[in-house]
Amino acid sequence: MSRRAFQTMIALILAALWGAGVGIAHMRGETWFLDRVEATMTDLRTVIRGQKPAPETVTIVAIDDEVVRQAATYPLARAELARIIDAIAGLHPKAIGVDILLLDPGTAEGDQALAEALGRSTSILAAAAVFPEGRQRIETNRDDALAGVPSAKQFLLPLKPFSDVAATGVVNVATDRNGTPRLVPMLFKSEDRIEASFPLRVVSVAQGIEPAFEPGRILLGEDVIRTDNGQSLPLTFYGPRGTIRTFSAADLLNGKVTRESIENRVVIIGTTVTGGGDVFPTSFDPVLPGVEVIATAVSHLLNGDGIVRDANIRLIDAGFAVGLPVALVALLAWRRNVIGLIMIVCAILAWLAINVAAFTNGIWLSAAVPMTAAIPPAIIFGAVQLWLGKRRAQHFARQSQLLQQVQAPGLGNWLARNPGFLAEPVRQDAAVLFIDLSGFTGLSETLGPNATRELLNGFYKMVDEEVAVSGGTITSFMGDGAMILFGLPEPDADDALNAATCSVRLCHSTREWLASLPASATSRIGFKMGAHFGTVIASRLGGSRQQITATGDTVNVASRLMEVAARHGAELALSTEILRMAGELSAPYKSGKLIGPLETQIRGRTGSVAVWPWQA
Repeated sequence: MSRRAFQTMIALILAALWGAGVGIAHMRGETWFLDRVEATMTDLRTVIRGQKPAPETVTIVAIDDEVVRQAATYPLARAELARIIDAIAGLHPKAIGVDILLLDPGTAEGDQALAEALGRSTSILAAAAVFPEGRQRIETNRDDALAGVPSAKQFLLPLKPFSDVAATGVVNVATDRNGTPRLVPMLFKSEDRIEASFPLRVVSVAQGIEPAFEPGRILLGEDVIRTDNGQSLPLTFYGPRGTIRTFSAADLLNGKVTRESIENRVVIIGTTVTGGGDVFPTSFDPVLPGVEVIATAVSHLLNGDGIVRDANIRLIDAGFAVGLPVALVALLAWRRNVIGLIMIVCAILAWLAINVAAFTNGIWLSAAVPMTAAIPPAIIFGAVQLWLGKRRAQHFARQSQLLQQVQAPGLGNWLARNPGFLAEPVRQDAAVLFIDLSGFTGLSETLGPNATRELLNGFYKMVDEEVAVSGGTITSFMGDGAMILFGLPEPDADDALNAATCSVRLCHSTREWLASLPASATSRIGFKMGAHFGTVIASRLGGSRQQITATGDTVNVASRLMEVAARHGAELALSTEILRMAGELSAPYKSGKLIGPLETQIRGRTGSVAVWPWQA
């Protein structure tokens, strides 16, 4: 397995483990730290889904500003509340839920009138649960239907005269960190006592059915209500205040509410008076009355139109928590280019589309859990890949820099831009220049390896500088000599002139370099050069380790011209071809003595060559 494949495999395993950890915590209801993110995403999805009409099975009778104005007192007198209950009962509702805590005694006459009104109707009264930590704690247990219900310190129940004639239910709701009601627990416990929630008690009394509980669901006759951890009912609001049919209690008492609005419906009485304090922020309304929150829960139970989030949905969330980070990491590892980024964006958009579509159709898939599971591994893996990529880039930069030092700079740059350069041999005209030190072999025997290396290093550096200035290319250093080419990577009309200039500059520079050496070395070595112009075959030679060079008769002649220069006691021997190609621009040679043309035999070649020895 390659290093990259191994790194990817480790990243995928870690991403899956992280996602599994987040998913398991979500299934246990322990991701409270994600509440704000989930709340924001839930509100956004609710707005995308939009408002929807509330079923006609629930009606709200509001104790609003008008009824308080007419009664001239708040809280409303018990006798006045009795009148409202009697007026509702006269229109034959299925049940009347009183979302008002009747904890403290009022006047004797008022309490008696209210008790009598409750006794004449099918009524359910609100109770409240007090929690020791100030918040409900819901734990999950998939094997016990009652093990995870919220555990209260105590229950605040209605006064006994009222609870003796009416059923009671706990009115508490579970809010997120933004204060928005998200869940309504269906059961509460305190020590050995179990109390049903107010919405569940209202529906149970209205339908005349005693609820049965199983892990993750409530049975109301043949109706099955799927619940979240702790037998909690998820809420999804229909719209802003008033979406559920609402009548003022003042209109009811004045006979302005028709029988059709109440008959065979569940009626919830609650306060909406300004400043009453019983309001909650929702995605549709920042001050939705608490009575409408309760009415929403009642409507969900009656009509089965609530949003579903239970153990199975949480298991799907856990699957996304594992699958999404693994998919993103795999895509990041697979294609690190625009196509890969597009595929990552498509994967995220596909998940978002599934999430929103499910929410719109009544399934509450978590948005925060997969995001939390996917974002850290993707960011960390991406950052590590960038860091490794940067290291690889630095490594390649160092290699390239080293290549420039080993290979001719012009050729190195050209190869970086044109990888196919000289993949096939190219026939072209070029100027070829050779330089070689004379007597170096004998000198190196006495200098030793270190001193020889230092001497050659100075020579190579001097040659490299002069060739770079003249625009040539050193195709190779050969021991104490060098082959220089003018015409690579691309031929130029001034190749012959550049070669002429370089040869003269090299003569002067080499002479100065020799003069800088110790007298013992200067007296024993010299140099010779040969320059020719003609057709060469430029190609790559070698197998796994290739070298760019030129071959052909032109190269051989240029090399042998160094011998001609030595025979004639000159520093440089030039062919007629290179002088002719330099033309009138061969002025560099006027700085010395140019002799010729001399017809000279070239070793290993038939016929003679016209040669021009040159000496500074």
